[in-house]
Amino acid sequence: MFNVTKVTEFLLLGFSEVRELQLVHAAMFLLVYLAALTGNLLIVAVTALDRRLHTPMYFFLRNLSILDLCLISVTVPKSIHSSLTDHRSISFLGCASQVFSVVLFATSELFVLTAMSYDRYAAICLPLRYEVLMDRGACSKMAAASWLGGGLFAVMSSSGTFSLPFCGSFLIPQFFCDIASVVRLSCSETHPVIVVLLVTGTLSGVFCFVSILVSYARIFWAVLRMPAHEGRAKAFSTCLPHLTVTTMFFTTAIFATLKPSSGSSSALDMVLSVFYVVMPPALNPLIYSLRNRDVKAAVGRVLVGSPFTQGRKLLLLT
Repeated sequence: MFNVTKVTEFLLLGFSEVRELQLVHAAMFLLVYLAALTGNLLIVAVTALDRRLHTPMYFFLRNLSILDLCLISVTVPKSIHSSLTDHRSISFLGCASQVFSVVLFATSELFVLTAMSYDRYAAICLPLRYEVLMDRGACSKMAAASWLGGGLFAVMSSSGTFSLPFCGSFLIPQFFCDIASVVRLSCSETHPVIVVLLVTGTLSGVFCFVSILVSYARIFWAVLRMPAHEGRAKAFSTCLPHLTVTTMFFTTAIFATLKPSSGSSSALDMVLSVFYVVMPPALNPLIYSLRNRDVKAAVGRVLVGSPFTQGRKLLLLT
């Protein structure tokens, strides 16, 4: 028998109880969030405004940036607000919405990264059929399937998690609501719904990982057979940013999945969470802008043609 309690709110564990350290955490998270916000919005703007970037690769990059922007916006602003006000409570509905949103954007990003690897495979290994395979309709369907797949898994995850009975402590040892932390607060000793979600999520992750691995194995085989050194360098330059982002995504996801559910400190859990929730959205725009000449050139063209720049030129001329 369990003393099941009706949950109205949860409490999020902060990074520190010391007020000065709370302010430092808020300042650091604010800087990271502003960097991620600026970088991702800039990529969305240049890929939408510059006609030279209206290609499948940059269409998926725009979707990736939107997902990164949404993912970091779900968790970080709430954590900053909690640190500044020392108000750590989050409503039951707010916690459920946070779990739903994190799963939605993270899962959709996994599918988008898989679609991007197929796009690179088609461009390098099947250049004569590329325009047919990756036309506008095919790209739109892949993007829609990625978002819908993430939404379906998010509905299953959030409904399955918050249908569990809760009792005892309502303290979540994280700076945001995640499935693992919420499930630990459940009174039930068996979680069949969570087991189904875990199996489904693992199978989806393995499928995407194998698909990306096979795509890049074929890409590397095709690139190494190219006779011209310049062709190989150009092919690698278009694949390297995506490969770096994909590696970082899977590495942080594996850390999040394989970390021990017990025996690890709350501080370690929160640090690991930063690496798979906060850092990828902040670093992805930096990786693509530094390693991609087309993106850097487009950023320059957009900034040069902006009203602010034009007005400054007119002011200098007068």
